[in-house]
Amino acid sequence: MSGLKVEQILCDYRAELLGTDRLDPRFGWKLGSDLRGTRQKAYRLQVTDSVNNFHNPTWDTGVIESVKSIQVEYKGPELQSRTRYYYRVQVWDYFERESAWSEVGWWETAFLNADEWKASWITSESVQEGDEAEPVSMLRQSFKIKPDIASARIYATAAGLYDIYLNGTRVGNDWLTPGWTSYLHRHQYQTYDVTTALSTGENAIGIQLADGWYLGRLGWENKTNHYGDTRAALLQMHIEYADGSEEVVCSDTSWRSSTGPIVFSEIYDGEMYDARLEQSGWSNEGFNDLDWRGVKKLELPNSNLVAQENWPVRVTETLKPQAVIHTPSGETVLDMGQNMVGRVRLVANLSAGTTIVLHHAEVLDAEGNFYTDNLRSAKQKVEYIAKGGITESYAAMFTFQGFRYVKVEGLESLNDEFLMEAFTGEVMHSEMESTGDFECSNPMVNQLQRNIRWGQRGNFVDVPTDCPQRDERLGWTGDAQVFIRTAAFNYQVAPFFEKWMRDLKADQRSDGSVPFVIPNILDGNSSNAGEDQTQTSAAWGDAAVICPWIQYLCYGDDRLLAEQYDSMKAWVDYIKEQGADQHLWNTGFHFGDWLGLDAKENSYVGATPLDMVATSFFAYSTRIVRDASAVLGRAKEEIYYANLYKDIIAAYHHEFVTPAGRLAAPTQTAHVLALMFNLVEGEIRQRVASDLNKMIIKNNYHLTTGFVGTPYLCPVLSDNGFHATAVKLLLQESYPSWLYSITKGATTIWEHWDGIKPDGSFWSKDMNSYNHYAYGAIGEWLYRYVAGLDLDDTEAAYKRIRIHPRFAEGEITYARARLDSPYGFIESFWKEEEGLRKVEVIIPVNTTAQIVLMGARLTKLTDEKGPAATAEGILSAKESLDSVILLAGSGKYLFSYPI
Repeated sequence: MSGLKVEQILCDYRAELLGTDRLDPRFGWKLGSDLRGTRQKAYRLQVTDSVNNFHNPTWDTGVIESVKSIQVEYKGPELQSRTRYYYRVQVWDYFERESAWSEVGWWETAFLNADEWKASWITSESVQEGDEAEPVSMLRQSFKIKPDIASARIYATAAGLYDIYLNGTRVGNDWLTPGWTSYLHRHQYQTYDVTTALSTGENAIGIQLADGWYLGRLGWENKTNHYGDTRAALLQMHIEYADGSEEVVCSDTSWRSSTGPIVFSEIYDGEMYDARLEQSGWSNEGFNDLDWRGVKKLELPNSNLVAQENWPVRVTETLKPQAVIHTPSGETVLDMGQNMVGRVRLVANLSAGTTIVLHHAEVLDAEGNFYTDNLRSAKQKVEYIAKGGITESYAAMFTFQGFRYVKVEGLESLNDEFLMEAFTGEVMHSEMESTGDFECSNPMVNQLQRNIRWGQRGNFVDVPTDCPQRDERLGWTGDAQVFIRTAAFNYQVAPFFEKWMRDLKADQRSDGSVPFVIPNILDGNSSNAGEDQTQTSAAWGDAAVICPWIQYLCYGDDRLLAEQYDSMKAWVDYIKEQGADQHLWNTGFHFGDWLGLDAKENSYVGATPLDMVATSFFAYSTRIVRDASAVLGRAKEEIYYANLYKDIIAAYHHEFVTPAGRLAAPTQTAHVLALMFNLVEGEIRQRVASDLNKMIIKNNYHLTTGFVGTPYLCPVLSDNGFHATAVKLLLQESYPSWLYSITKGATTIWEHWDGIKPDGSFWSKDMNSYNHYAYGAIGEWLYRYVAGLDLDDTEAAYKRIRIHPRFAEGEITYARARLDSPYGFIESFWKEEEGLRKVEVIIPVNTTAQIVLMGARLTKLTDEKGPAATAEGILSAKESLDSVILLAGSGKYLFSYPI
């Protein structure tokens, strides 16, 4: 039996993909081998529309000599709508071994053409126009079906949020559908397999409709109806029978409508549920809906409908309260033990009419009382009125909260044990697969990593939001671009950002400028800072360029890079037109080094000059577009942007570098950006790096960087010979530092370094989130530098891996990073003990790795079975002045050498 096997197969990043409208899905597979240095030599991929028909497949590549095992595009006959396809893979390696066929995977198409929609958009006759949210609508229809059902699918969406019930049971486990997109350009619909939910004869279907992002309140100016003023549903169910016949059930004007127990539901303000208003059996056959109202047709387009792209939002974990707190003010408060995002479920037997009100907050104040001032106008309130007589179970359906603490009103007479049992926190976010983790010898750094992951989960609720609790929760572009690389270590975020980047492209303005938030609901509004919100900003709009590029580097997704390429160019071309000489960006509004600690009093903007920040990002984005042009084979554009990049660098030096080689702005962020974006070279670079190091030491190993400088601070120190300083910054516990918040009990990343000050008081209530992932971008440095797990930019998606741990001179004695990459599992682990440095590395099949071992000498470097230089799987070995550099094939290695 061959030691070569196909361990996992994926279609567009998913093991099972139900409901896609891609005409060219892509496949990938991960391999296993019992030999080091295994590389794929060839593959064969088969696709069929019947699981038992691989002997006569729809598409058979034949044996293709290629090392490619990710992003393999379907190039068979044209796919058909509403069809399930099955696929399998077989591979060969350079040891001349042949694997068995993989297990069979599948994907299923949805509608591949908009004219396949026969259903009508419908809305309740009771829905009224206006600013006040009215009760959640309930729509229903009965229908009859024949025996011998072969399959049934529902395709559905809403202007608003929806869920579906079939014969009394909720369909699926997705929440907050259809998600949030740039609805006027791209509106997602979902596909549900309901084959087993139907019965021969009479059936019934029901839909609940809430305002959600479509017409609910969004932003801090109390504005509603961003995409329309009427909620509506669209549903089409296809039922196929064993004899090949089909029936279609559509939303149309024959449906009936009413309202029920959800009398209020808003994203920011929560939900009110009166169980006494439940209409028992409303989605079952036989329900009497004679007193229900009719529905009316709403004219909405189908041309902008797209099949689900992102991971769905689901409940991924449950948390029980860790304590019941009775505050000095007399409040009864549940402590969930974790700042989380989602909802609280109540399960209890209560007297009819009992009213329970839940308020949600992230922190308690200095006296230990419940604190909600930082929510601004968001209420985050859930109210439940019991029906009585039975055990009732309820959790909010069309909203979510960001909280650790829950103030309970209405149950004060019950004991703490009852409260601990009755309530459960349900964690909600886009259901991304966890792909990576980091740990080290410092417990506080490990807590920091946990906080980063929790912050990502809480702010990845269908869009990458800045915060999940106050009257904001928007897809700020700047936050997304600084964090995307860390995000791609922690979780599988390819579909998440693919969907969001398409929305960015859709909302990008005709002049190439990029809104502050995506989806864009701010244009035409004025902010609390007074800036013109039809404008843009450096570092924020650069998400149009940075995010597609990082997605390409991490996943090898050149298709998305090609899709976004015009958007990327448009952003850089827009910037070029803004500057007085087209090579400096010295005009317009900018956030600058937002929240920089060197800001003037009563200002949020750090001291680094705005035009210096803007021009730095101008250069960075231009360089990325140059490199993207090379990847995509756009030779003419590559030359153009290469020349533009050189001109920007020259203009930067003329404007911001003194003749003596010193930066004109004596700020940490100015130095960080110059180094990170390679704006300085040679002796000037050495001086800039040395000056940055001196600034930090002079500041007693504290940072002053803000939003744009902080993510790059530790990487540029490590890259330029000052890794020890970077480690001291990491391990700093006094304000300002990453660990300061942990000394204050933080379980997520804060918006401000001193969200809670040393004396227990708070930063300004106007802008003080305790779940703000941006400063969690330090996670990228933990993976790439402390543990040393990185990729080589010349071969995307970890095809060529770089293992280069930077050791911490006793400050950290071990570190481990793991990543489930597109090719398979990678690990970099090192520890120091008994005078030895031990480094354990796992390299997946069909990749190679450059392994840099600092302080090692070839004569003293061993693998498990002898000298490392001659070990199986080692392709080359050489010494540099301060390290050994190995080129290794796949496999597990355990190196050891004296410190």
